This record gives sequence, structure tokens and C-alpha cells, in this order.
Amino acid sequence: MSDEFIYCKFAGAYNLIFTFRYNNMNNKLRIFYFLFFTFYLVGCLPAPYYQKEEPVPQNAWTYSFKPKFSIDITDTVASYQPYFLIQHTQAYPYNNLWMWVYIKAPGDSVVKKARVNIPLAEATGKWLGRGMGEIWEQRMPIDLGDSIKFNRKGTYEISLEQNMRINPLPEVLHIGLRLEKREARH
Repeated sequence: MSDEFIYCKFAGAYNLIFTFRYNNMNNKLRIFYFLFFTFYLVGCLPAPYYQKEEPVPQNAWTYSFKPKFSIDITDTVASYQPYFLIQHTQAYPYNNLWMWVYIKAPGDSVVKKARVNIPLAEATGKWLGRGMGEIWEQRMPIDLGDSIKFNRKGTYEISLEQNMRINPLPEVLHIGLRLEKREARH
């Protein structure tokens, strides 16, 4: 490869600032280190124990649309943190979302019910979560109190129902549930 010269125009004259010798091996090492650290950082993020999202029909969440999530729990010593996942447009008309969470534990015939408020925007109106263009997505922890402990092995069934005053709830694209496994309880 030939040398590349970088020039700077200063007071009407071209002055040589520095010479840079192109070295193919250095670029390969830079690319290798970049990819290595990128994969290292991505690999350090906690993987969810469970995650599933459902598209909302016609981007309007009706009272009758209650997606159900079935989660198999095998480790009853660990604690789990549930998260609500939502993808909405910038035109979503509220700064929060009220919903009912229905939980059926393995072996139970009774379904437990908890009302949860999910904040979607700050008091200033700035959306929480991350956005690209007009679409925003958010992952919010759900505090279910004593409603769910995941202390029995088996399949837990969780369903979500929007509980806002408006039906259908417009500008909601996807909703979902994520469950992260935390360190063991003592």
C-alpha cells in the first residue's frame, strides 16, 4: 500500500500535518477487538427465563383481547421478576396504562387477579423506554405483591387485560410478558 498524506490549508499554503502508513494488520486487529467487546457486552446482559410478545389486532387493545402466557417453572427456590412489555406509537393518548393481571398457579382452580398501573411517560410528557421514530417500546417491572411467588413446580398461566376507561385502547402495537430469574432466595 502507498502512503496517504493528510494536508491542512493554513494561511494560503498547504502544510503537511502527518503521514499515516496504512497497515492492514492494525485494521484487522481493531475489527477483532471491536467485535470481541461487542459480543462480550451483549453476552453479559441477563437472558430472560421467559419472554413472549403478542401483536394487538388492528393496533387497538380491546377489553376482549386477553393474551395468555404459559410459563413452566422448574426452580422453586429462585425468585423471578415479571416485566410487562409494550410497544406503542407516539400518538398513544395517555401517560400510563391500567391493566388486570390474571394468574393461575399449577394445581389451583382459582384465578388470582391484580390491578396494575404501568407508567409510560414522565410527568413532563416525555415517553419512557426507547423509541425509534414514532414507535416506542418499554419494559416495566410488575409488582404483584403476594399474588404470585412461583413457589410450585408446573405451568403458570398469566393473562393480561387492559383496564383503561376507553375501549378499544388505540395505538398499542404489541404487548408481552418477560420473566427474569434472580438469585436464589434465602
